[in-house]
Amino acid sequence: MGLQWMILTYVVAAEAAVAVVLTLPSPKAVKSRIVSLISLILQPSLFIIPFSAFQLLDIYWKNEHRLMCTGDVCTASERDRYEKSIYKSQRNSILCTVACLLYWFIYRVCKYCKDIQTMEEVEKRYKDQ
Repeated sequence: MGLQWMILTYVVAAEAAVAVVLTLPSPKAVKSRIVSLISLILQPSLFIIPFSAFQLLDIYWKNEHRLMCTGDVCTASERDRYEKSIYKSQRNSILCTVACLLYWFIYRVCKYCKDIQTMEEVEKRYKDQ
C-alpha cells in the first residue's frame, strides 16, 4: 500500500525541483529552452491529477469507514495505532493536494512565460515596421 505514496512523494519532489528551476532568474535563451522542455513534459505528467484525486477519494472512503477508538474499550496501543493512521491520512491528503497545486503552478508559469515571449515577438515586429 505504500508504493503509491512513495511514487507520489517522488513526483512532488520532482515538481518542486522543476518549479524552482523554472522560477530562477536566467537569460532569455536559457529560459525559453527550459520552458519549452518543461512544456513538453507537462502533457504526459498530467496523470498526476487523476491519480491524486483517486488517492484523495481513497483516503476519504477509508476515513468514513474507519473504526473509531475513543472510549475506554480501546487499549493504549490501539489508540496509538488509530492516531497514527489519522496522521498518515492527513499527511497523504496534504501530499495529494500539493501535487495538484504544484502541477497547476508549473503549468501557469510556463503559460505566462510563453505569453511573455509572444508579446515580446509582437512588440519586436511593431518596432521593425
